[in-house]
Amino acid sequence: MGGGSPDYVDDHKEDIKWPPWLHPLLQTSFFAQCKLHADAHKSECNMYCLDCMNGALCSACLSLHKDHRAIQIRRSSYHDVIRVSEIQKYLDITGVQTYIINSAKIVFLNERPQPRPGKGVTNTCDVCERGLLDSFSFCSLACKVVGTSKSFKKKKRYEAIDGSDNEKSMNSLSNGSAKSKAQSFTPSTPPPTVMSYKTVKRRKGVPQRSPMGGFIIEYSTEDYNKYI
Repeated sequence: MGGGSPDYVDDHKEDIKWPPWLHPLLQTSFFAQCKLHADAHKSECNMYCLDCMNGALCSACLSLHKDHRAIQIRRSSYHDVIRVSEIQKYLDITGVQTYIINSAKIVFLNERPQPRPGKGVTNTCDVCERGLLDSFSFCSLACKVVGTSKSFKKKKRYEAIDGSDNEKSMNSLSNGSAKSKAQSFTPSTPPPTVMSYKTVKRRKGVPQRSPMGGFIIEYSTEDYNKYI
């Protein structure tokens, strides 16, 4: 949820332009019950103090952070988000995909892994390759941090996969077309069992003389010679 990848820790050493509270914010886990105010009506830790940078806070904790810059983290589809109206006062979010949830424009804190971009997607996040609208380059604040670091090199993780998939699909298409062509030029034959049964049934048997009939004919000829 709130935790980011180790890349965010390594990148912040060279990216001085980012405020000091951004990386700790991206690594913070939110929406757990506050240990100090467990009995409070609103003990869910969904607040963060940009000045103290000491982890997630609940509403009751804010009394100890008067006159500090505090922001509220919200949740959408089990992912941490923040309203654009809050974060843009302290951070440049240019290039980050925005969404509208409950009539408010928001951005995601961390990347949301996507197994594979959907069909027809023409633009993806420069870091995680999640499908985006054409006017954006990153799907979240964390991806912008990584994507704008000096050590980042844009990679197309699906490039090799797409190549192998295309090759397989072309082979299957060629094999399928070859099979269909072969079938179209090959006359259909009925099953062997049916053919053999019909052949035996239609064939006339060779006339054979009865053994008894032959004996009678031979006997009659001898008797006839006796009287010649």
